[in-house]
Amino acid sequence: MMNTATTGLAAGMALGFAAYFGGFWAFLLVLVLGTVGLIVGLVVQGDLDLHARRQR
Repeated sequence: MMNTATTGLAAGMALGFAAYFGGFWAFLLVLVLGTVGLIVGLVVQGDLDLHARRQR
């Protein structure tokens, strides 16, 4: 299983490759899709409850 440092390293390398080979817009696309993937993963895993944030 990957720890936090390894996950951060992989994410940084993916963003770096996207910026180098695809330019700024590819970097932004990878960043946005990575953030969406992180949120979906946290919801599925049960670490993030979106319903609790909506009720204020």
